[in-house]
Amino acid sequence: MAKTKRKFVCQQCGTVAARWQGQCEDCGEWNSIVEEAPQTAFSARHDLHTGGRAITLVGLDTQVELPPRTSTGIAEFDRALGGGIVAGSATLIGGDPGIGKSTLLLQAAARVAARGLSVAYISGEEAADQVRLRAQRLGLGNAPVMLASATSVRDILTTLSQGEPPALLVIDSIQTMHSDLIEGAPGTVSQVRASSQELIKFAKQRGTALILVGHVTKDGSIAGPRVLEHMVDTVLAFEGERSHQYRILRAIKNRFGGTDEIGVFAMVSEGLEEVANPSALFLTHRDETVTGATVFPALEGTRPVLVEIQALVVRLSSGATPRRAVVGWDNGRLAMVLAVLEARCGLSFSTCEVYLNVAGGYRLSDPAADLAVAAALVSALSEKPLPSDVVLFGEIALSSEIRPVAHAPLRLREAAKLGFNRAFIPASATDGVKGIAVSGFRTLAQLVDQMLGRG
Repeated sequence: MAKTKRKFVCQQCGTVAARWQGQCEDCGEWNSIVEEAPQTAFSARHDLHTGGRAITLVGLDTQVELPPRTSTGIAEFDRALGGGIVAGSATLIGGDPGIGKSTLLLQAAARVAARGLSVAYISGEEAADQVRLRAQRLGLGNAPVMLASATSVRDILTTLSQGEPPALLVIDSIQTMHSDLIEGAPGTVSQVRASSQELIKFAKQRGTALILVGHVTKDGSIAGPRVLEHMVDTVLAFEGERSHQYRILRAIKNRFGGTDEIGVFAMVSEGLEEVANPSALFLTHRDETVTGATVFPALEGTRPVLVEIQALVVRLSSGATPRRAVVGWDNGRLAMVLAVLEARCGLSFSTCEVYLNVAGGYRLSDPAADLAVAAALVSALSEKPLPSDVVLFGEIALSSEIRPVAHAPLRLREAAKLGFNRAFIPASATDGVKGIAVSGFRTLAQLVDQMLGRG
């Protein structure tokens, strides 16, 4: 009998090797070479090229209507979802304990049910009476929501399959669900994956909008297998500190809309309240000018939000090691801006401690904040405040060039609407907006010279 030939294939680049080795010679990846099952005479006769069911292929130019959406009655929640919930879709919401996930979903479920749609709320963490008491505290005790406390996926699906399927199904939370088809305790990787798969299959087949609540790990990512985020259509992250009043619902993934859309809420005694003007949350009262404070029009999806950036520079005695502390921004980005200010603009921060804060607990990831951060640092170092009616945005290159950023007119319109009269922006962004005077700067050194009055 002929000896079966073994084959080893790199899972990264597809290179075939005659024997196993730790590193692929072509792509350089380690531990990526795996032995594939050899093709025998039996497998050659029973391959997958025949015996299947032919599928229908359609062209990309086929006309497809946008899926209809159902409003949750909460405008900020609808914004994060991309316009409302979609029938047959699966949405995953993650967030820290006590941040308001269950409160928001209970409010949304009550408002959807009040419009005559059937809503089922299944809690695996609390008894039905506990959820009912919270609803009464929120003033939702009379909402026609079908409520149950259960953890068995089989029991849940058996109950929901007996009659007309609900328009909205909330599972709180997926880590408490248990499928008897899989061994293991609730919350394990296999249980979370199997339970999610069965619930999503039910939602797709019966046209029910499914919302799953997910726990998060200590670093803020959703707990459980990563494949859970790939299985659902939308992933929303509930952000915010429990010590702060505001909460941000951010879209991380959305198959039916854009990502990076946000909904802003404030936690009050009656539950989560929508914030129509989020800039008011992140701007302090600016009756008098303060050194080290600038205003930056951030952009979250299609929504501009004005935030205040605060900097403090403390001079140290010689020999002391300066400290760099950042809250709400990237540490590496601050180091780059400080290096450009020292190398290109003639300023020295080597003997100074630098503290940077984004007011209100807001977290910035937009590179357009570079110019506002640099201006705040220069103002704190020189103790010369910027005018209180100025906003700044622009990306700083290592050469000190100020580069244009996306959606400059949208940022300027929001600033003008909130009473700001001037804007310091990249010189290449020439599109102005009525009601706000624009000053363009080609390099960061030009802005520093104007702020310090250097000729």
